[in-house]
Amino acid sequence: MSIALIILAAGKGTRMESDLPKVLHRIAHAPMLWHAMRAGQSLEPERSIVVAGHEAEQVAASAQEFDPEARVVIQSEQLGTAHAVRQAGPELEGFDGDAIVLYGDTPFISQETLEEMARARAEHDVVVLGFEAADPGRYGRLVTEGDALIRIVEYKDATDEERAISLCNSGVVAADAAVLQSLLAEVKNDNAAGEYYLPDIVEIARARGLSAGVVHCAEAETLGVNSRAELAGAEEAFQQAIRARLMADGVTLQAPETCWFAWDTVIGRDAEIEPNVIFGPGVTIESGARIRAFSHLEGCHVSRGAIVGPFARLRPGAELAEHTHVGNFVEIKNAYLGEGAKANHLTYLGDADIGEGSNIGAGTITCNYDGVFKHRTTIGRNAFIGSDTMLVAPVTIGDGAMTGSGSVITDDVAPGALALGRAKQVEKPGFATRLFDMLKAKKAKQNKG
Repeated sequence: MSIALIILAAGKGTRMESDLPKVLHRIAHAPMLWHAMRAGQSLEPERSIVVAGHEAEQVAASAQEFDPEARVVIQSEQLGTAHAVRQAGPELEGFDGDAIVLYGDTPFISQETLEEMARARAEHDVVVLGFEAADPGRYGRLVTEGDALIRIVEYKDATDEERAISLCNSGVVAADAAVLQSLLAEVKNDNAAGEYYLPDIVEIARARGLSAGVVHCAEAETLGVNSRAELAGAEEAFQQAIRARLMADGVTLQAPETCWFAWDTVIGRDAEIEPNVIFGPGVTIESGARIRAFSHLEGCHVSRGAIVGPFARLRPGAELAEHTHVGNFVEIKNAYLGEGAKANHLTYLGDADIGEGSNIGAGTITCNYDGVFKHRTTIGRNAFIGSDTMLVAPVTIGDGAMTGSGSVITDDVAPGALALGRAKQVEKPGFATRLFDMLKAKKAKQNKG
């Protein structure tokens, strides 16, 4: 069965107190909208439709950054969830399959839950996602008989008996796309808010003789985000979940609560992560690698057996081959380190290719930027770069070559050669003693004055 996703993302999010649309606030470095869209990708949807409203251009740009094929429709007036879903109608013309309604501010619906909803459509015309709430509060209640959903009742309209029900409505719905649109056409707004409510389709469906059912999920999956405090809570919930998953997959986290991961972090089995490591987006750590304490990584790939840190920074484009070492206060950006290469102290390597087995001395800098253009540094295999070497790109250091400590290298160095680029040392006997005597006398004279 073909699937169309309809993701509601039109709200302003007044309680966020922000100029940014609510669904674009980030959890684990990705907009909440992306989390919802990613969950739906497991169904391999034929169409993904995002309903935007507040700051629609920003929302559309973000949705299409995640999925260039995403279709964006506009809800110019926010008149309720049923009205929002109705806006997707033109994008569903000619579509033969099921539609699943998701929410851009409910980022934790799992792939497994959505797959279960898709399967449940074989038994029911309309499927609603429900959860057992620890504190049902003011959630809408799902009234059931056996495995059949009879109706959804809002808290304010519920009887005392109905309020005692703990099975609550998440708002996520699946139905045949054409049936869904026809049900929406009958939803009325004769309520105190004057809005069109999506849950009303259940009662309309049953009046037609259609069946409705419920798929159950954990309450944590239904967490919605409406304020900064809830955003912080969602971030913590995500981090706890990914830490647990990584450890279950065989990753060692020495102090799990001190490590923070991005939504797309990938770490292989038997990798070891020391305390206080921060992962930005786009990081892959292979099996057996070790990331030492207080390191920061983003947009990089660390291969098997590599050691990074402590206090290292890997920036986008950093590619570390197997058994490389990157030590304290080393920063790497858009650079490749070949197998066994080492940069252990106080070094910046940007826009560079470092050959296997090469050693980069402390304080080395690839001077890659001339104020307008970036230039590349190439270092061959088994080269030795002396401490405090400035490599002024574009420059190439040959295989097995060496640079003297404190050198400024502006020309290519041939394989096996030693390059020195520093001023000649001059020694003046006794000069330091005379200079200090003169300075001390001058200071004593100033103190008397």
